[in-house]
Amino acid sequence: MCDTVVAVGKSTKDGSVILGKNSNRTPNEVHNIEYVKGKKYGANAKVKCTYITIPQVKETYDVLLLKPFWMFGCEMGSNEYGVTIGNEAVWSKEPIRDTGLLGMDMMRLVLERTKTAKEALETITNLLEKYGQGGECTYGVKGRNYHNSFIIADTKEAWILETADKFWIAEKVKGIRTISNTLSIGSEYDLIHPELIDHAINKGYCKSKDDFHFADNFIPKFRIYHVVKESKTRTQYFAKGFDRQQCTTALLLRNKGKITPEDVMEVLRNHNIKPEEEATWSASKASAKSPCHHATSFTLPDQSTGSIVSHLKKNIQVHWVTGTSGPCTSTFKPVFLPKAGFSKEPILGDEKYNEKSLWWQHEKLHRLVLLDYQKRLGTYKEDRDKFEKKYVKKVNTILKNLSGKPKKADLTKMKKVTTDSFKESQKLTGEWIDNIKDLPIETSTGILYRRFWNKYSKADGIE
Repeated sequence: MCDTVVAVGKSTKDGSVILGKNSNRTPNEVHNIEYVKGKKYGANAKVKCTYITIPQVKETYDVLLLKPFWMFGCEMGSNEYGVTIGNEAVWSKEPIRDTGLLGMDMMRLVLERTKTAKEALETITNLLEKYGQGGECTYGVKGRNYHNSFIIADTKEAWILETADKFWIAEKVKGIRTISNTLSIGSEYDLIHPELIDHAINKGYCKSKDDFHFADNFIPKFRIYHVVKESKTRTQYFAKGFDRQQCTTALLLRNKGKITPEDVMEVLRNHNIKPEEEATWSASKASAKSPCHHATSFTLPDQSTGSIVSHLKKNIQVHWVTGTSGPCTSTFKPVFLPKAGFSKEPILGDEKYNEKSLWWQHEKLHRLVLLDYQKRLGTYKEDRDKFEKKYVKKVNTILKNLSGKPKKADLTKMKKVTTDSFKESQKLTGEWIDNIKDLPIETSTGILYRRFWNKYSKADGIE
């Protein structure tokens, strides 16, 4: 269960586009950062996606991917032209196919192939029509299949695209917009599948064009959501996407007109709790209503496995990435596009613990913090904040001195800042682990909670 947010134009402090996302997946579903260079291909080239193989295009572009280790696609990413995407799992009354392109596959394909947000939207809808969306979406879990919604942005604009099988509807973002694990576009939209309204009428979802409301018509009455049409309210049994969407929207509205990447980082770290509860809140008390997601049991089995905040300016894009789980326990680090990227990429992880992997090193810290959240996070939270302020200052200095497209000397500075931030973050993470691993636990998390996490730790060898 994920959350994606975007602010455009006058909603941001500098008039740029800022997109943020938490990727929520199972606790051992390692979330890697990969930078893939563009390439030219022959006429008959193919590309193997997660479940199906399709024709490759003549040329792909440089892409930054934040992705589950096991799949072709990505949960969020960007390309050298500033096209940036985040997706959400959604459910509708339409059937879910056993195979096809994952929503994450479509994201990577359009990042490799398109130069604008509008072109990316059109490419996704073409892929939907041609190949459909389907297949198992979660590592090690059967039956967790879903349709997708997307926020697609570039340096000028952003779009919401929501789907129900091959059908789709789109809305151009005005100001701020957030999406979560529920359909959200209603009767106002900018683009629509040519057969969508007729299909809704024929299936009995609505009586006429005037009665058409995409979310109310297509959200299933049972399973994940229940729609009470008379009051237009939605009672959610599990996913709580509507609650999280309300939360992230309210948080962005507080700073509308002056939103910065740092503000979006705080949105992604929010636990959707009352201010008076913050000092005593524990991750073992986490709720599905929380944008910063924490797994607690089989009823809440996912955690935020990776996060991004993308600052999209015309001449340069800065992607603040964690590359690690739990944004509240992680550091955001800058990666620059186009052209800069990494001088030394982070070591990738897979399903087994590897202390050299960026994701797994932090996961050890993360799970130690979960045992006594307030006390253990409190030992390094101030240092975490100082680290981020330090690199925000370095990045802002680069942006301030940048005139036009970055030159070779600028790219060198950017790569150094990125390399230094990742190196320093991993050094600090090691120190923080050493500082808290032997601390006595003062606040009990409960035996069922500890058993839940022990099961995962034994499976991946982190103990």
